[in-house]
Formats: sequence, structure tokens, C-alpha cells
Amino acid sequence: MRWTKLFIPTMRHDPAGVQAVSHGLLARAGYIQQLMAGAYSLLPLAQLVRRRIMDIIRDEMSSIGAQEFFLSALQPLELWDESGRTNAVADVMFRLKDRKGSDIALGLTHEEVFTSIARTNLTSYRQLPQIWYQMQTKFRDELRPKGGLLRVREFTMKDSYSFDVDESGLDESFQAHRDAYKRIFSRCGLNAICVDASSGAMGGAGSTEFMIFSASGEDLIVTCTECDYAANIEKAEAKIVDHPEHSDGEFEKIHTPGVRTIKQLEEFGEGFPAHTQIKTLVYVADGRIVIALVQGDQELNEAKLQSILGAASLRQATEAEIVDTLQASPGSLGACGVESGGGAKVSTIIADRRLQKRKNMVTGANENDFHIKGVSVERHIKVDEFVDLHRVGQNDNCVRCGAAFKIANALELGHIFKLGTRYSSTMNANILHADGSRKPILMGSYGIGVERLMAAIVEQHNDDFGIIWPSSVAPFRVIIVPINWQNEQMQSAAQGLYDKLRAEGIEVLLDDRDERAGVKFNDADLIGIPVRITVGKKAGEGIFEMKERAEKNSKEVNAEQLIAMLQGQSSL
Repeated sequence: MRWTKLFIPTMRHDPAGVQAVSHGLLARAGYIQQLMAGAYSLLPLAQLVRRRIMDIIRDEMSSIGAQEFFLSALQPLELWDESGRTNAVADVMFRLKDRKGSDIALGLTHEEVFTSIARTNLTSYRQLPQIWYQMQTKFRDELRPKGGLLRVREFTMKDSYSFDVDESGLDESFQAHRDAYKRIFSRCGLNAICVDASSGAMGGAGSTEFMIFSASGEDLIVTCTECDYAANIEKAEAKIVDHPEHSDGEFEKIHTPGVRTIKQLEEFGEGFPAHTQIKTLVYVADGRIVIALVQGDQELNEAKLQSILGAASLRQATEAEIVDTLQASPGSLGACGVESGGGAKVSTIIADRRLQKRKNMVTGANENDFHIKGVSVERHIKVDEFVDLHRVGQNDNCVRCGAAFKIANALELGHIFKLGTRYSSTMNANILHADGSRKPILMGSYGIGVERLMAAIVEQHNDDFGIIWPSSVAPFRVIIVPINWQNEQMQSAAQGLYDKLRAEGIEVLLDDRDERAGVKFNDADLIGIPVRITVGKKAGEGIFEMKERAEKNSKEVNAEQLIAMLQGQSSL
């Protein structure tokens, strides 16, 4: 391809509103242009990269026996009603009505559609396992789209789905995808790490995210400085710090006028250290009132709470709801003597496991300006379940080896889920087993955002001059830059080399513009082609200057040497 025939609208400066490195570079290098908030046009260079990424994905999906589909982006809303997810995703789902008044959704994912195909066509255990996938446009009405291709409202996703008879089959499908994803990201030039993650609105028993460290990432991941433990902040667990057991203190209501915070209670009277306080939080989960208890010096992890409750929706209760339930305002709340379940206003009392055997604690008395001291959690509070609710912080230690944690921003590349029977049971996707029984199919769901992956590569592969594409995904492998296109000898040599490389099947871009050499070099660095060949004064001798984009130094080569290097017959 010749530069003069290719649409590459490069810019010298970042467009307004750039918040991520990849956003600025892809826009400046002429790969993308914003159409509106959260929607981008992919220009020819971006489409070339996108196709190479998709080819890698297809190759690796084929290696695990996956079959490619292409499903409609328009979905009947009734499928989402069947799965029970309509309300859970209502804030991000684009919805419309057709001319007949039927409710339609623009697909933000395709679990429901694939499940509907499975329930119609998979009837016997003999037909399983199956792995189905597609690459299709997804639509999500993001509240705050930002970061260029990192958080958008329209994007391409590779989503695959496994269908198995039993847990061991699901384990195999999950592991096959896990291994395939590692190969995909490695081939794209990314060193991804696997982290334990929350399933969120997807549901299911377990999930793994593939992440890279990036300042532009909106996720926080927790990694151990000594062992291989890694988890999303929403899922991470920390070692429990043992506090000395106290004898039971005197159970007594005390007057605490004006005390509303953990800090104020620490400083009140004789002082109650934060780790001896019980923080009482009130939530509404799927319309039910839930009380959650954590240690006073720690934060509640809402994602963990939602997952443990199995709730499609979770929010903090309003002050009016809190007063109606506990007859006190926030700052004076507690769970002593509170009943749950049955006809009680509170459906569940759930506590962080760090509180299970604690004694001589202090908590709100459910009466404004009063607290209770001398609380023994197991004696005075009817906790329905002790679980891990703690949000891991910088001062926590590894749950496995006890070493220090590192918490850093990261960017999600892909996410895989063990859905189990989450969708097959609600949508009646059952199969006949060998013993004659009919049971729901066990499913897995596995996603990669294609354009996000493109941006992630740029996040990791760039310098002060522009993008540095790995050869596997670069729009072209080589760019030929004649110093002076008007010089007949240079033009002839550049054209001859261009023809030879194309004949060998090497993707090459010829910069045939009548521009200064400095402009061409800057643009070549900006768009990130892996190998630059400069055609200069030695062109008549068949000698060219070769420079790898990621390296500082260049070397002289002839056409045959260059072709051998590019074909892997000798080192670049």
C-alpha cells in the first residue's frame, strides 16, 4: 500500500478530553476518530490491526474446538425477562420498540440468545460438550464513557459459551479457555496476569479476569509481593489479624451525644479504638433490607456482599429506610437485639468473619446519641452468616503466605465465567442424561473486547514518539521511507524493494509523499510500524538503512538480507 492512497489523518497534538495514553496516540496516529461520546470510527489502520487481532482469536478458538456463530444484535427483551437479568442491567441496556410495539434490546452480551439456541437444539448428553463463539457488536449505555476505546458504548466482543454435562466437563472447558486466552494475549504482545474476580451481574460460581498493569486502568488488582496470589479488589481476601481475646465487658448502654463517626467514638470519653467498634451498614438487596457488619477500622466490600447474597441489585438504604427499620439515624446504628428473617423488617444480618469471636466491642444502640459497650458478637447479635466482607487495603497481608500486598491500577483484557446452571435453569435448557434424568446444562461464558485489546496493546507498547506495534498485530510489517521521493534513483530503489517485499507476502507501506524526511520519520514512529527502511544515498548500491521501531540504532542491509530477516531466517 502507498501512503498517498491510504487514509491516515495524523495530528501533531492530542484531541481534547484525552485521559488515556492509547486514546491520544490512536487518535493522533490516524487510527480512530470520535463520532460521539462512547462511539468511535475505526479508520483503515485500525481496521487492519483489528483484523489481525481477530485472526489470532479465531486461530486460538479453533484450537480448542470452538465453532463460530454470528447472532443478531437485536434481541427480544422477553429472553432477558426469562433469565431474570432485565432489572440487573437496566441502567446499561439500550432498549427500543419496533413498529408493532414489541420490546427490543440491543445486545450487551449474548448469554440469553445462546442459551435459547441450546435449549432448542441440545437434548441429550451425547451432544455435549459444545463450545460456541462469535465476534459481534455489543452495546452498553455507559454512564461515563472515557479513555478512547477503553470504555465505550459500542464495541466488538469475542464471546464464547461452553455447554457441558457435569462439573468436570465445565472445569475442562474453563481451563481450555483459560489456556487459549493466555496464548491470545501473548501472541498480541501482552503479558497478562490471571486474577480471581467477582462474577457480578453475570452470575455463576467463579470467574477469572486477565489483566495488565496500566495507569489508565479503572480496576484495582491485589498481588502478593512474594507468592503468585492475585485478585481483583472486589474479590481479594487478606490474612485475618488476630486481636487478643478480651473477657466479656459489662454490657451497658452509654450516652454519646453528638457522636456519629468511628473517629468521634475513638475520641469519646475513655476512647474506643476503631478495631473494637462494629460498623453497622444497612443495604437494600433485591428489595430486602440487609444489615452488614464489619470492624470499625475496615471497609465493606459491596461486590462481595452482593455476590454472597446472590442479589441482582444492591444499594445503600436511604436514611428514611434506615430509620423505619432501626428507629435511629446513621451514626447510632447496631444489630444488638435485632431480629431477622420471617416477618422481621430485616431479612438478613451478615457479618465479616473477623468479628465472629470478638468480645467487649462497642456498637450503636439504635437510639440516637447512644451506643452499647461490652458487646460479645456471638452472644448479643443474632448473625445469620459470618463471611469475608473486608475490602483489602495497602496495609493488609497475603491470605496465602502472609507477605505484603501490592495494589495497583490495571486494565481488564478478558473475563471468563463458570456460569453453571445460572441461565440453563431459569431458561429451561435441559438435557437427557445417561440415567434417564433431565437436568440443566452446565455453562461457561468467556469474553474479550477486541477494540479494548487494541487499546491495551498501545497502553503497553509506546514511547514519547508514538505507538510501537508488536509484529503480530501491526497494520504493516515494514514501512519504506525514501528520503527524497523526487530523486529518481531513490524512487526507483524504493519501488523495487516495495515490489520484492510484496512478492514475498510481507505487508509493506511505501511512504511516497513529497514531504521532508523529518516529517516522514516522525509519522512512521507515530503510527508504530515495527520496521522502518530508509532509502537514502546508497540506494544505487542496493543498500538500505533498517531500524526497528523499538530500537535506537539502525544498520545497513540489502534486499536479500532484509527479506531473510523478516522471514525469520536470521536475526533482526
